Amino acid sequence: MPVLRDIFIQLSENKILNDTTKKIGLRFGADKVVGGIKVEDTIERIKDINNQGMSVTFDNLGEFITEKSDALWEKGNIIEMIKAIDENDLDAHASVKLSQIGLHIDYDFCLENTREILTVAKQADMFVNIDMENYAAYDDTIRLIDTVLEEFDNVGTVIQSYLFSSREDVIKYKNQRLRLVKGAYKEAPEVAFQDKRDIDAAYLRLIKTHLLEGKGFTSIATHDHNIIEETIDFIKENNIPNDQFEFQMLYGFRKDYQRNLVQRGYNTVVYVPFGYDWYAYFMRRLAERPQNLNLVIKGVTTDKRVQTGTAIAAGAAVLIGAYQLLKK
Repeated sequence: MPVLRDIFIQLSENKILNDTTKKIGLRFGADKVVGGIKVEDTIERIKDINNQGMSVTFDNLGEFITEKSDALWEKGNIIEMIKAIDENDLDAHASVKLSQIGLHIDYDFCLENTREILTVAKQADMFVNIDMENYAAYDDTIRLIDTVLEEFDNVGTVIQSYLFSSREDVIKYKNQRLRLVKGAYKEAPEVAFQDKRDIDAAYLRLIKTHLLEGKGFTSIATHDHNIIEETIDFIKENNIPNDQFEFQMLYGFRKDYQRNLVQRGYNTVVYVPFGYDWYAYFMRRLAERPQNLNLVIKGVTTDKRVQTGTAIAAGAAVLIGAYQLLKK
């Protein structure tokens, strides 16, 4: 449903809606896919996930950061979560978006914020994953990653399979810990694959390349069971030890499959977002795959009449809700 996907992506980029939703708490079923608003709430979610035999990567949600004061506040929130995880002796690591800590404000300012986060994480024996965002941020993100890799050994990044440059990046960072994803932004055909089949094929190539050609740990972040099962077959065929990779899935999605992977002996990590800026994240999850709409509906209600509604109906409900918020 490319039209619906584009609508949700456009909604995720709407600053007015993003600012409005910060004030109202989790809505539209977002509490089913966002770990919490505050650190203390999210810590309880992480404890529960750990008790189920899974690790966590947490993401402090935040978009449209244009003021240094806001970037410093977000940095503080990330550091607070790192310390809380350390104090509670939880199994979790950090995912950080550079745009949230000043990338679009000032590169050197963002670099210093990143160094501070990495230093605190290092003291807590925690790994930090630098997220890859839209293509407009690609060059500065790579530049910053190369800089901090010269200073820190507890940092890695994300490679998005829909970008044409991804295979080159996987080779470049073959000895680094990488999270491999398909990609959740709308990019131009000049820089990214547009067809799902091409993206999937590229994704599998990246997974296999990183598993075989380097020493870096591989985080395979997808809900696509076909790709996961093909990867498992590949791992078995090539005698790749289980301690060299993990599967990552988003909080709130495919819980049964997550537990199934744990039961089969595979390292499984839940990506837990938290914070006041939940709206843009939630919209991108709805844009990413039509199935996600149904998963959210099932999580919100047990009413079979609602569950059998189409993705378009769900999309319309969100649009109506957003419109009503703007009227307030």
